Amino acid sequence: MTDTETKNAAPEFTISRDEFDAVLFDLDGVITNTAKVHAAAWKTLFDEYLEQLSAKVRIPFEPFDAVEDYKTYVDGKPRYKGVQSFLDSRGVHLYWGSEDDPPFKETVCGLGNRKNEVFHRLLERDGVEVFEPADRLIGDLRSHGVQTAVVSSSKNCEAVLKVAGLLGEFDARVDGKTASRLGLAGKPEPASFLEAAARLDVKPERAIVVEDATAGVEAGKNGSFGFVLGIGGDEDREALERHGADLMLKDLQGVEIR
Repeated sequence: MTDTETKNAAPEFTISRDEFDAVLFDLDGVITNTAKVHAAAWKTLFDEYLEQLSAKVRIPFEPFDAVEDYKTYVDGKPRYKGVQSFLDSRGVHLYWGSEDDPPFKETVCGLGNRKNEVFHRLLERDGVEVFEPADRLIGDLRSHGVQTAVVSSSKNCEAVLKVAGLLGEFDARVDGKTASRLGLAGKPEPASFLEAAARLDVKPERAIVVEDATAGVEAGKNGSFGFVLGIGGDEDREALERHGADLMLKDLQGVEIR
């Protein structure tokens, strides 16, 4: 489809300023293609750990699936919760430990900190892709006076936004560091989205949540937000709709404001 045809195509979803005052965006997989970097970091972490565990206790080595395991166990969740969720699926149970655990320590937090080191190494080396339709929509929202927030479970949110050149583009940011400082429960609990709405002084029913993860759309639904927009391919549709997405779109290209 040409640029002219895209502009003339009927919108897939229209944001009405009469109905909504704000749009709350997840980061990974919605605004930036950080999911690709995260998935690579998780795979590096878990494959190394599972290989070591396999050699130590003589169980078959089954590598981390960067598509299915990523979506099912870690996508959209706080880092340590993602570690625990995946390891539980493999029947591996570790002490939780503490957030100060060094990355070589065999605890949930230690492994999570090791994953974070790998992620930053990949981010600094490769940068991050910004989805053009999301970038355009954020600018359009701001020009129409619709408030925006980024709501991410990641403690790396600020670093990613800096690399992407988007740090100053939002009216509020609630990320993993915010959640830890305030004691907010992670997605699928709605606490982080509700905190963002409060910072914008917007009622949940007057805000749209945009998410690509099941935990995220469930959080939007649990928070009684006015609309939950799911982003993903056909393979994601059933799961995201089942967890609370009111509408599924491949990307944000067809979203307009009136």
